[in-house]
Amino acid sequence: QVQLVESGGGLVQAGGSLTLSCTSSVATINPLRIAWYRQAPGKQRELVAIISPVSSTDYANSVKGRFTISRDRGKNAVYLRMDSLKVDDSGVYYCAAPGSGASWGQGTQVIVSS
Repeated sequence: QVQLVESGGGLVQAGGSLTLSCTSSVATINPLRIAWYRQAPGKQRELVAIISPVSSTDYANSVKGRFTISRDRGKNAVYLRMDSLKVDDSGVYYCAAPGSGASWGQGTQVIVSS
């Protein structure tokens, strides 16, 4: 079973940038559709961005123009570049492979301070 691992979260000021990484040490994620989700305290988990195996992408309206999802096949990784961060972007970010049966990772926390 594919186990996904997220990294790259941290504390950043509003207007700043972070890049999150998603990878797996036990299997290739290159053939998989990979999505980033986030969950803020007291809120439901929401889809942020998704990338197909051929790198077509889609974004939640709230992050369009600010976030960029990409993949590096050589590194077996998917990234989420987050620019112009807002306080409302704070939360735990998870990567997942919808429809693959892959396990969710533990998530990586993003805190955007005002």
